[in-house]
Amino acid sequence: MEKEYTFEMMWEDLNDGYQIYYTYVNNRYLLFKTANNCYTQKLLTHTSKNPQPKMLMLTLKRVKEIFPFMEDIEYKVGTSFENQ
Repeated sequence: MEKEYTFEMMWEDLNDGYQIYYTYVNNRYLLFKTANNCYTQKLLTHTSKNPQPKMLMLTLKRVKEIFPFMEDIEYKVGTSFENQ
């Protein structure tokens, strides 16, 4: 039986250098740790009807607030996020 992916598990993955891909409000994002208590959210889907900022800096508190609404969570390591 597979365990439910929790915020604590995601936080550990981010601290270990993983890049987290997820869907939030019909948009696909990439999340990675930038510095202590600082995370970068990069928009991967571009739709003209729902314009969103291409990049945002988030605190751990904000990441925790949106976590329950994240869907299709994937994590990767060793990939270049600049080319996504």
